[in-house]
Amino acid sequence: MKLYIAEKPSLGRAIAEALPKPQKKHQGYIETAGGDVVTWCVGHILEQADPDSYDEKFKKWQLEHLPIIPNQWQLKPKYKTKSQLAIIRKFVKQCSQIIHAGDPDREGQLLVDEVIDYLNVPSQKRDSMQRLLISDLNLPAVKRSLNQLQPNKHFIPLSVSALARSRADWLYGINLTRAYTIQGGKVGYQGVLSVGRVQTPILGLVVNRDKEINNFVSKPFYEVLAHITTPSQQPFTAKWQPSEACQAYMDDEGRVLSKGLAENVVARISNQPATIDDIKKQQKKLNAPLPFNLSTLQIDAAKQFGMNAKLVLDVCQSLYEKHKLITYPRSDCRYLPSEQFSLAKSIVAMLAKAELPFSSAAQQADTSIKSKAWNNAKVSAHHAIIPTEKSPLGLSLSHLERNVYGLIVRQYLAQFYPAFIYQQTHVALTIAGGKFATTANVTEQLGWKVLFERTSEKSSDKGSEKGGESKSNSDSPWQKGSLPELNKNDSLHCEKGELLEKQTQPPKHFTDATLLAAMTGINRFVKDRSLKAILKDTDGLGTEATRAGIIELLFKRGFLKRQGKIINATPAGIGLVEALPEMCTTPDMTAKWESTLNSIAEQQTNYKSFMQPLENTLHELIDIASNNVPVSLKGIKSTVKPAYKKRRRTKKKES
Repeated sequence: MKLYIAEKPSLGRAIAEALPKPQKKHQGYIETAGGDVVTWCVGHILEQADPDSYDEKFKKWQLEHLPIIPNQWQLKPKYKTKSQLAIIRKFVKQCSQIIHAGDPDREGQLLVDEVIDYLNVPSQKRDSMQRLLISDLNLPAVKRSLNQLQPNKHFIPLSVSALARSRADWLYGINLTRAYTIQGGKVGYQGVLSVGRVQTPILGLVVNRDKEINNFVSKPFYEVLAHITTPSQQPFTAKWQPSEACQAYMDDEGRVLSKGLAENVVARISNQPATIDDIKKQQKKLNAPLPFNLSTLQIDAAKQFGMNAKLVLDVCQSLYEKHKLITYPRSDCRYLPSEQFSLAKSIVAMLAKAELPFSSAAQQADTSIKSKAWNNAKVSAHHAIIPTEKSPLGLSLSHLERNVYGLIVRQYLAQFYPAFIYQQTHVALTIAGGKFATTANVTEQLGWKVLFERTSEKSSDKGSEKGGESKSNSDSPWQKGSLPELNKNDSLHCEKGELLEKQTQPPKHFTDATLLAAMTGINRFVKDRSLKAILKDTDGLGTEATRAGIIELLFKRGFLKRQGKIINATPAGIGLVEALPEMCTTPDMTAKWESTLNSIAEQQTNYKSFMQPLENTLHELIDIASNNVPVSLKGIKSTVKPAYKKRRRTKKKES
C-alpha cells in the first residue's frame, strides 16, 4: 500500500482525484480503489517544544536561565491536530511506501519530513520515500506530477535548511524576548517585548526611516536649463553639467547648492552660440518583465490596489486552493520550466475566451514567442506564479480575486508580446565654455508595454511633478517628443538660460509596497560592503511565505501602526529599537543568516556551521541585555494586553 502525505487537505483531495476510483472518504484520509491511501497534515502539526519542556524551572522568566539552548531538540504535537497525527501514524506503519507531498518549498519539505522523523519511521521505508511536487491543483497537472516522482532524499538539504531556520528563530526569539521583557519591566514597561531574527530588523527599518524624516532639514539646490534653437527655429532644451571646478559648491549627490554660481551660468549662456560636441543614437530593446513571484506580486498589488501583503497572500491561496486558477503562490522564483512552454497555447487560448478585461490582450498574444522566463537552470522546487489551464468562466470571483488574478494573467501574457523598442538620442553641447546635455527617447515598437500603458502613464506623471528631488545633476532632461534633426558641429543659438530652484525632499515613509521591496532588496540597507555584494543575488530578508505574516505580527504586537497607506513605528516600537544593540535592529546579521540558510539548501555549507556561531552570538547578546536597563521604554505603555489578563477576564465571564 502506498501512502501519500500531503501538506493540506485541499492538496490531499487534488491528489486523490488523480488516483484510481471508486474511493472511500474517511475522516482525515481517502482510500483509493487500489488500496492506496491519501492523508494530510494540516500545516505544521508539530511545533518546537516550550522551554519548560526541557526544564520545569524555565516556566519562570529569569535572566540567570539565559540563554536557553537545548542539548536534544524536542517537537510536540499541536493540540488541535493530534487526531490527524494519529491517522498518519497508523498508515505509516501499514504502508509499503511513502510519497512525500508537502508544498514545493523548504517549509513544505520540512513539514512532512519532521513528521516522518517524529514517528521513527524505519530507515528502509525512509530511504525508499518518493517526492511529489505539485504547483497546480488541476487534474491534468496533478496527473503529470504523479508521473514525475523523485527520490525524497534528493530534497533533504531543503529540509535541513528549514530545520536550521526553525531552531534559529526559536533560540533567538525565546532568549532575547525573555531578556528584554524582564529588563523592560524594570523601567515600568508592562508588555512583552518580542524580539525576532527577522521582525526586529524590519521594525528597525521603519524606526530609522521615521527618524530620518523627522530630522530632515530641506535645503535648496539649483539647476540650469538652456533654451536652444536650431537655424530653422526649432526649439529644445539642454541641462547644465557642472564641471569639476564646481565641486566645492555641490553636495554628495552632485546637486549645486550655490545660487550665485547657477545665476552666473544663466547670465553667461543667454544669447550665446551653442555647439554640438557629440551625438549618440542607439536603438534600445527592453524585454517583457518576468512573471511574478509572491513578493513582486504583493508589491504590485499594494501599488495598484492598496492591498497589504497578508491580504494578497490570502487571495492567492484562495485562487490556488479554492478556484485552482493559479499555480503555487508561495514561490520565490520568477522563472518557468522549459517543458511548461508546451502548455502556453492552451492557457492563452483559454484566457482569450474568458470574457474578462485581459481577454482581448490574450487574443493578440503570440504563443510562438518564447521569453527568457522559460529557463530550467533558474527553476528549483517551484516556479513563477502563472495562470493554470482552468478557465475563470462561470466562477464567482470576489473583486479582490479578480484584481490579483488580472495582475498574474497580464504578467504571463506579456511573455508572448514582442520587446519594447525605442530610439535613444543623447546630445552633448558646449555653450560659453559650459557643458550641457539632453536625451530623447522615441518609441519604435510598443510591444509588451501596450499591456501596461495605464500604469506607465501614472508612473510618468509622478516622475514629471515639479519640485521633486533630482537624482543627480549629471542627468540630462528627457525630451517629451523627438529632438530636431541635429548634426555634430552644428551651430545653434542659446536664446536664454533658465534657473530652476528646487528643494531637497526627505525620504518617503514606508508603505506595504515599499517595505516589501526593502525586504526583498535588503542589500540596499546593509552597511557591510562585502555582505552587500553577497546579498545582491539572494532572496532578502525573510522568505516569500513569511514576509506578510511578519509585517502583520509587528502590527499585532503594537510596534507598528498605519495611517492610510503610510506605515509608522509606535512609541513602543521606537523604544524597543533604541534599547537593542544595533546588530539586532539592522538587517546585516539576519540577512547573512538567510544567505547561509540558502547555502545549506544548496549543499554549499552545513547545519553545524550555521548553528554554532549563532549560539556564540546569543551568549554575547544576553550579556549585553543583562548589563543594560532599557531607559528608552520608560513611561511607555504597551498597547497589547498580556495574555494572562485576557484569560483571567474570560474566566470571570464564564462564571
